[in-house]
Amino acid sequence: MVRRNVVVQLESLGYTVIAAGNAVEALELADRGVPFDLLFTDVIMPGGLNGRQLVTEILKRRPGVPVLYTSGYPRNTIIHQGRLNPDVAVLSKPYRKSDLARMIR
Repeated sequence: MVRRNVVVQLESLGYTVIAAGNAVEALELADRGVPFDLLFTDVIMPGGLNGRQLVTEILKRRPGVPVLYTSGYPRNTIIHQGRLNPDVAVLSKPYRKSDLARMIR
C-alpha cells in the first residue's frame, strides 16, 4: 500500500515509475535491461536484501545511477548504526509530496 501511494505521487508529478516489490525484483528488472534514471529505495525492505545491499548490486550493473533512500528511521539512527554512509541522500518518512518532488528532482 505504501509503495502504491508513492507510485501514484510520482506519476502525478509526471514521472514514469517502474515499481518492484523487493530487491530481487528490482535486480531482475535491471538485469533485463529495463531503463531507469534513479533508484528510489527504502533502507529496510522485505525479501532478504536491504536497501543498501540493493544499491550495491544495482551500482555494479548501472554505475553512477543516482540513488535516493527513504526510511521511517531518523537519519542519524540509520547512519550511526552503519546502515548507510553519511553522504547518501535520505528522504525521511513521513514526507510531503513537495519534499518527495524536491528530492527526486
